[in-house]
Amino acid sequence: MEKILITKDGKKFYAKDSTKDVHTQYGFVKSESLTSKDGSILKTNTGKEVSIFSPKFIDFYEKIKRGAQIIPLKDVGQIITFTGLCSDWKIIDGGSGSGALACFLANLVPNGKVFTYDIREDHLKTAQKNIDYLGLKNVKAQLQNVYKTIPEKNADLITLDLPEPWEAAKNAKKALKVGGFLVAYTPTTSQLADFVNKLPEGMVHLKSIEIIEREWEVKDRKVRPKTASIGHSGFLTFVRRIN
Repeated sequence: MEKILITKDGKKFYAKDSTKDVHTQYGFVKSESLTSKDGSILKTNTGKEVSIFSPKFIDFYEKIKRGAQIIPLKDVGQIITFTGLCSDWKIIDGGSGSGALACFLANLVPNGKVFTYDIREDHLKTAQKNIDYLGLKNVKAQLQNVYKTIPEKNADLITLDLPEPWEAAKNAKKALKVGGFLVAYTPTTSQLADFVNKLPEGMVHLKSIEIIEREWEVKDRKVRPKTASIGHSGFLTFVRRIN
C-alpha cells in the first residue's frame, strides 16, 4: 500500500512499497509504521516527525515517467479553467510527449474520453506507461500524425503541443464541435504568430497568454520570493470554433 510522508515544513516523501523502510534526509521510517492510519504522526530514527496519509492523484502524477518535456501545472490550470472543462468532455491531445497533459485532463473527465496522438512510438510507450501507472481507463494513446488527419470527431477540446500547430489547425476545426476549444502550447513568439495568423475561417482567436509563476518563502515574518522561480515555459493560445 502506497503512502505519503510529509514534514511540518512541507517536505514530502513517497513510500511506494510499505514492506520496506523509507529513507529520507531526516533518517528512515520503519516499514511497520507505514500501516498506520492516515493522519498519524511517525518519527524517523533521528526523531524527525512526519505525518502519513494515502496519496491523491497529484501525488501519483508527480511520479510519472518523463521523456519529452511536459506542460507545467501552471499552464495546465489555465487550460482547465479558461475552457470550463466538464466531466463528460471528449478531448483530443495532439503531441502526447510523456502523456502528462492527457493524463491530467483524463482524471478530470471521468465520464468523458481522451485521445492522445503522437508520431513517435517511444513517446507513446512512455505515455502508455504513465496511463497504466495512474490507473486511467478513459485514455487512448495512438500513433497518429495530426498534421495529416484527426480520426476522432465532435471533440469539446483539442490541445496541440507541436512544433507547427498551424499545420494541424484545419484538421482540428473538422474534429471540433461548434463551440469547442482549441488550445496551442508554443515556446516561441514566432510559433504563436504563425498559429494565430494561419487559423482557418470559422476559428476565432480568443487570447494568447504567458504565465509566470513566482513562489514565496514564508518563515515567521520573513516573507520573500524564493530564489528559484518558473519563468517562461510557453505561450498558451486559446481558439474557439464558431461555425
